[in-house]
Amino acid sequence: MKKPPAKSTIEVQGVAVSILTERQDDYICLTDIARFKDAERTDYLISNWLRNRDTIEFLGIWERLNNPAFNPIEFDGIRIHAGLNSFVLTAKQWIERTGAVGIVSKAGRYGGTYAHKDIAFEFASWISVEFKLYLIKEFQRLKEDEGRRLSLAWNLNRTLSKLNYRIHTDAIKEHLIPPEVTPAQAAMTYASEADLLNVALFGRTARQWRDANPKLDGNMRDHATIEQLLVLANLESLNAELIHMALPSGERLTKLNGIAIRQMRTLTASAARLLEGGKG
Repeated sequence: MKKPPAKSTIEVQGVAVSILTERQDDYICLTDIARFKDAERTDYLISNWLRNRDTIEFLGIWERLNNPAFNPIEFDGIRIHAGLNSFVLTAKQWIERTGAVGIVSKAGRYGGTYAHKDIAFEFASWISVEFKLYLIKEFQRLKEDEGRRLSLAWNLNRTLSKLNYRIHTDAIKEHLIPPEVTPAQAAMTYASEADLLNVALFGRTARQWRDANPKLDGNMRDHATIEQLLVLANLESLNAELIHMALPSGERLTKLNGIAIRQMRTLTASAARLLEGGKG
């Protein structure tokens, strides 16, 4: 099934102008542009613009550059008569006779006459030079906004793809889920609350991590995953509450470790479901 074009709307000097994007090509509504000059006679204005010999020459060059199926014989016949008082040409006639693709006539939901942005800007200049400048400005703003949204979406997909790789690798998944603390660890008094959190989440103290990773720069938190850092932030707040409750460090460690295990399992399971759903 053919994907319907994406529709956007920009406001230019009080006029709402529709834009259809299909296969990376942008078509701007000539009918909306014409409303700036005469809202009651938009078709007449478009037809009157098409009668102009300069317009026909411009459209012919554009079609030759962008449309392999353009009919040059029909075009020559139209060009001969362009500019004569008796010459009349509608958008529909232009499309049917020449096989043009730069101008399209839409019915129904996206009703109106649309033209590729190159052609639409020419028509806007014929309507009003000032309007054309504002149209280009608002169109560029729209494209910049779309570009930013696409960039964010690309970065998100890239992050999720990386996460998907980790989640579906058993060895890495085992690394993400904290190990349960041993009775010996629970009974041990750690030198700092930071190390208590390290053991609860990473299963080792900062010193133990450095001894096991002498070639790595920084500390274990510098090499933590996004999920681990999120859980760590939660553990810090929870530990503060447990301290206020006067719980011994060994009891706090056991509770925080259980919470870390549950939260990491929830995060990895949620991410997996999200990614599986995105594949459907």
